[in-house]
Amino acid sequence: MLVVLLGLTAIPAAFSADAQSAQSGEAQSGRKIVNKVIPVYPSTARSMSLAGTVKLEALVLANGTVKSIQVKGGNPLLAQAAQNAVREWKWAKAERESTEALEFRFRP
Repeated sequence: MLVVLLGLTAIPAAFSADAQSAQSGEAQSGRKIVNKVIPVYPSTARSMSLAGTVKLEALVLANGTVKSIQVKGGNPLLAQAAQNAVREWKWAKAERESTEALEFRFRP
């Protein structure tokens, strides 16, 4: 599982949130992420001091692009922001599709 702390870069859930781990860019499947876009914290969520965790599952094609994203949990407003960012992500090419579990933590 990959965790993104808003304001930090994506990190695998198994790592701590330090700067060295944040640079690893490895997903649970072992596919390297070559382009990450950090979600934009929605202004509505910020004004409401809304915080929380969003869990997504992304189907990544062999060419590294995101085919589909499924929300597995979290506030819909925050989930939309996370989905918008992940649609722009790019993984390294692989022989076949992979499913990537992602987790984003939003803090005001």
